[in-house]
Amino acid sequence: MRPGPLNLITDVAGLKVGQAHDPALKSGVSVLTADAPFAAAVHVMGGAPGSRETELLAPDKLVPAVDALVLSGGSAFGLAACDGVMEAARAAGRGFAIGPARVPIVPGAILFDLINGGDKDWDANPYPALGAAAWRAADTRFDLGTAGAGYGAMTGNLRGGMGSASAVLENGATVGALVAVNALGSATVGDGRQFWAGPWELDGEFGGMGLPRDFPAAHEPPPAKRMGEATTIAIVATDMALDKAGLTRMATAAHDGMARALVPSHTPLDGDLVFAASTGRVPMGDPLADAYALSHAAACVLARAIARGVHAATALPGDLQPAWQTRFA
Repeated sequence: MRPGPLNLITDVAGLKVGQAHDPALKSGVSVLTADAPFAAAVHVMGGAPGSRETELLAPDKLVPAVDALVLSGGSAFGLAACDGVMEAARAAGRGFAIGPARVPIVPGAILFDLINGGDKDWDANPYPALGAAAWRAADTRFDLGTAGAGYGAMTGNLRGGMGSASAVLENGATVGALVAVNALGSATVGDGRQFWAGPWELDGEFGGMGLPRDFPAAHEPPPAKRMGEATTIAIVATDMALDKAGLTRMATAAHDGMARALVPSHTPLDGDLVFAASTGRVPMGDPLADAYALSHAAACVLARAIARGVHAATALPGDLQPAWQTRFA
């Protein structure tokens, strides 16, 4: 596999990403949308998730497609970002038509960034406005690192951030990932600069440093953030036509990429969650072979996206952790 032209999830034709953040709040929102409603599914591996409208993504549920997927900071307050996205989408004429009414379908997931040094003493919940702004900003190009839902993210030892990557497969499909990295674990090996995701790196996209000689995995230091302040939330997407059952399997497999890139991962105190999405523009050929390729690619692309998010993050005033760029670049 090779990276797509932008090495972003928007290499999946038809997809767009919008982001908005508030520097004083030190938090933000990222929204994935498309030219038309798209099929989606979800799989949760973390023990402490926060989500909205995820039950309707199950293969046996009625709704066949969604208008957007939301990744937000703010813990439970951030779920209100979906309200802002819904209102902006409805104003744009999007949504499930029921008589004269339109109801945009907008599942979302949140991460915990309430005690990251930002000002959280608001009078009114800021996340609906951030969600609406992110929807309106949707484009094929967007920032990595300190942006969107990853604006105030942290990891076990370094600043977190927004990551994305893509891959073009031999079967003609494109697979992409979008992730807000706010893990209890670490994206880097021990106290060094190399990333756990190093074996899956393409074209030096997060420094080309490879792996260290020694692996202190069994003796990792305790995390620099407190328990309960974590969660990595992600979206993997493809242009190959998958139904919700196929997308559920793709989301499940993508969690392997999270485990490759973050140590430890999927702890009882993380809310790790992966959405999967399909625009359906590329027909499947051999169902078994294509499902195998998509699952493997989703895991590889998500691992790369996680490393890219941490690698691209930049320092902000009042940060509680150093950024990779500050400490190692």
